[in-house]
Amino acid sequence: MDGQTQIPIWISSSMPIVRIVLFAIIAVCAIIMIVAILFQSEDAGSTEAITGVRDSYYAQNKGSSRDGKLKLITIITGIIIFVCAVLYLVSILLYNGA
Repeated sequence: MDGQTQIPIWISSSMPIVRIVLFAIIAVCAIIMIVAILFQSEDAGSTEAITGVRDSYYAQNKGSSRDGKLKLITIITGIIIFVCAVLYLVSILLYNGA
């Protein structure tokens, strides 16, 4: 033994499939994220913080509106892309050529 652990054959043979699935998830989430960002309206929320204007009832309940849902979709797809990209990188580093 050279200090390397033996990788079971079923893991090394299934890694290309896992990589394809991860890449497909990243691609689909990227498309969903692009569409969600394009459908969001321009938000003036940053200027309200500077001017000191209090939030209206609509601004306080923005999470249940269309823009709030699109923002949530954007955040969730961003997290999914990040996690899948890290898993893809780990699969390449650990099981490349195994």
